[in-house]
Amino acid sequence: MPKLIYTAITSLDGYVEDKGGGFDWAVPDAEVHAFINELEGHIGTHLYGRRMYETMAVWQTFGDEPGLTEIEADFAEMWRALDKVVYSRTLDAVWTPRTRLEREFDPEAVRRMKDVADRDLSISGPELAQHAFRAGLVDEVHKFVFPVVVGGGKPGLPREVRVELELVDERRFGNGVVHLHHRTR
Repeated sequence: MPKLIYTAITSLDGYVEDKGGGFDWAVPDAEVHAFINELEGHIGTHLYGRRMYETMAVWQTFGDEPGLTEIEADFAEMWRALDKVVYSRTLDAVWTPRTRLEREFDPEAVRRMKDVADRDLSISGPELAQHAFRAGLVDEVHKFVFPVVVGGGKPGLPREVRVELELVDERRFGNGVVHLHHRTR
């Protein structure tokens, strides 16, 4: 059965954004990005909140730009091929193909998506993921911990939700990033 996977890039102190909303410290190098591409190869549908969708939609237009690496071009190609569901009460419309807009996160609808999917689903953004964690929908967590302390901002994992996890794998990259792969119990 396909899984719902939450993936986050965080600082060592657990934030996806610093206090100013920045995440320039979280740009993956080629080694980390290639590993992320491997993980993304198993995904068929991405579930996004508005802000994460707006951040990721840039991949729709990447292609032959000067300076774009092969790894980045591969990621852009994968991203364009994915189905995307954006959850937002404030967004007027989505502007990328293969994308639909939902006004509310409905756990039962996500369960049905998992039941009929032939590939894994990914949920991105800690605010949206909090709903999935609360509903018991998240099957795995991939966390990329960057070697920086930002001192505050947006937490990478939901607050006030308890989830028992089992460590499946870990990997250390040359730039000091650590990948932690957990499965929910």
